[in-house]
Amino acid sequence: MKIQGLYSGKSQQLRPSGEYTGIYKASRNHVSVDELGIQGDVQVDKRYHGGPDKALHQYSLPSYRRIVEVYSKLKHVAVPGAIGENITIAEMAEASVCIGDIYRFGSVVAQVSEPRRPCWKINAKFKQTDLTEFIEKEGITGWYYRVLEAGEISLGDKATLLERPNPEVNISYFNQVLNRPQPRRDALNFLIESVGLATSLRAYLEKKSAGLDSKNG
Repeated sequence: MKIQGLYSGKSQQLRPSGEYTGIYKASRNHVSVDELGIQGDVQVDKRYHGGPDKALHQYSLPSYRRIVEVYSKLKHVAVPGAIGENITIAEMAEASVCIGDIYRFGSVVAQVSEPRRPCWKINAKFKQTDLTEFIEKEGITGWYYRVLEAGEISLGDKATLLERPNPEVNISYFNQVLNRPQPRRDALNFLIESVGLATSLRAYLEKKSAGLDSKNG
């Protein structure tokens, strides 16, 4: 596997709302990465992006193809980098990437921490009323990394899987459980036990599981 795309960007206004966003990314040949992600890359809405557990975002090529299958008018705009991600690697997708996976990208070591939670700005950027909801429902969200070792990444660098502590918890499965109207408590607890899961998401799942406990007496 090799790095096929690198992207970072500055804060820009999203039309017509006037809200600022970091979803607009430009292609880069080389980036420096620290514990908060690509140096110089901006994440505006910290509820959904940024921080140590959401330092880097990757989106998959199969997910772009799925979007274009349903939203054919987006064929030339739903392209790598457009969702606001930082990395493209052709061989990686929600079905093949697991929570807790540790990868080496160039000299950077990063761990998959959680699926992305898509926000309304995707709808606004692509001028669609329901694209955000479609991405969430389909489970084609992409995923986040925390950075374990800072370093440099260049286009063409090798991407290597170093560890896989949770082989049964890929991003697709994780999203399937979260999308269920009434997830089973044992399924939630299985996710909670995932090595490397983001702290805030683990807390959310624990609260959700506890709520099921109380409802079920």
